[in-house]
Amino acid sequence: MSVFCGSQIHTLLSFPIRIVNPKSFPQFLSRPIKFYSHRQFSSSIRATSASPMAAADSAMDAVQRRLMFEDECILVNEQDRVVGHESKYNCHLMEKIESENLLHRAFSVFLFNTKYELLLQQRSATKVTFPLVWTNTCCSHPLHRESELIEENFLGVRNAAQRKLLDELGISAVDVPVDQFTPLGRILYKAPSDGKWGEHELDYLLFIIRDVEVHPNPDEVADVKYVDRDQLKEILRKADAGEGGIKLSPWFRLVVDNFLFKWWDHVEKGTLLEVADMKTIHKLT
Repeated sequence: MSVFCGSQIHTLLSFPIRIVNPKSFPQFLSRPIKFYSHRQFSSSIRATSASPMAAADSAMDAVQRRLMFEDECILVNEQDRVVGHESKYNCHLMEKIESENLLHRAFSVFLFNTKYELLLQQRSATKVTFPLVWTNTCCSHPLHRESELIEENFLGVRNAAQRKLLDELGISAVDVPVDQFTPLGRILYKAPSDGKWGEHELDYLLFIIRDVEVHPNPDEVADVKYVDRDQLKEILRKADAGEGGIKLSPWFRLVVDNFLFKWWDHVEKGTLLEVADMKTIHKLT
């Protein structure tokens, strides 16, 4: 058993304490808890501080840095077959994307209310890739874990979407049952964010029509709004004209330009399954 002296206890108590959203308790409690001796704890802190990557990214927001190094994305080939896994950090480094052709699985949720308005989010200023851009309801990655690797009926991707809607927007899992997501298609795209970061994703497009309560997580989301078609077209016009500093994520713009308004017709008619095509992988640029 390790015994801490008074100065060591003071050091431990000086670390910032983050209050966990009560809605995330079930997921928080399901994670394995690691216990460290004082020697292991001190060694870990020294090793992390000395890491070249940690030094290079010391200005990165603490929450985003934790996700970058802890989350393991699913690596796939261009046929969407799993070929391995890699940290979120490495999957979004353009140097790695270009030199190793790292391609990871992703999803984009398009959530409509029963008035057939689409929920958009503005990504937080602390996001590593594409900060403060407007995009569809929720965009993230299934992780390399058993529940999110399930291929049958795209259940792994649906599970990941449900998890991230809670993490990012505070939308309760009971309000977005996994069987209510309709996978409509898959796109493959590559997009640099800046000189260092970018995306190279095989992205599942998931539609869902539900009235939900939204409680955005400020670590992930700067703003949200529901839009109808005309309001979205006005946002597109402003983004194209450079008005109001409005920027759109590249994946959202690809979906808008290639599919969204046609699919919106089927949202209103209740005929989404007529346009679902999960066999084709659309390679878009």
